[in-house]
Amino acid sequence: MANRTIFITGGASGIGRAVAERFGRAGWFVGIADIDEEGMAGTAALISAGFSSQHKLDVRERAAWDVALADCAEASGGRIDVVFNNAGIPLGGRITDCTPEEVGRTLDINLKGVIFGAQAAYPYLKASAPGSCLLNTASAAGIYGVPGASIYSATKFGVRSITESLDAEWRDDGILVRDLMPSFIETPLLDHAPNRASNEDIRGGVLAAGLEITPVSAVAEAAWAAVHGKKLHTLVGKTANRLAFAARWMPGALRKQVGRQGGALGE
Repeated sequence: MANRTIFITGGASGIGRAVAERFGRAGWFVGIADIDEEGMAGTAALISAGFSSQHKLDVRERAAWDVALADCAEASGGRIDVVFNNAGIPLGGRITDCTPEEVGRTLDINLKGVIFGAQAAYPYLKASAPGSCLLNTASAAGIYGVPGASIYSATKFGVRSITESLDAEWRDDGILVRDLMPSFIETPLLDHAPNRASNEDIRGGVLAAGLEITPVSAVAEAAWAAVHGKKLHTLVGKTANRLAFAARWMPGALRKQVGRQGGALGE
């Protein structure tokens, strides 16, 4: 019998690497996909020899998805049980500060890439159902619109919507659809500037706002729980949990609070 297999985009670092290591530790075969070949090799080194494969993939290219998944299935012994739509990029700052190129790239990777991933994953997940899973990385920014991150928030609301839609659409096929909604996670993305016009990194804005940064290992455990559990949306981090609580029970107070914060996280 073929090994249980997970295919992970954005697998060269951060959340993707942590999830790859977590599933690999449990004996799963791990397909690592990214545009960063050196990073993929680093992730593969954390997994038992012979239990991973590497696939250079730009998630914006629909045909490339078919090639990568077919190669992963061949390497794993013929099946893929979980596809983790994780690849994504940050974009912060006032909406008027974001260039058309930045907006287009963020929409293409964070949203179109997830849609293409779902389309390409479907036949593999249907073949390994029941119990197969499409897992998407959404965000706490998909709970309530984040000032200073309007484009990023829009993509993550979109990922949340895709998860909810496909949860119903694929239910009769025995495919689970889940997402993770992390707040700020300790990954290399925090050290990037929110946009080309900014001279400060995201980490500085997070700390200045008094928000916590959650260890990436917490996301890996959340991914494991999401694939094996019943929750549609899995919140990760104190900020995500507080935001979800406020959005549900204190929407007026939340609106005032985010208004006072302005674009602190994106400038």
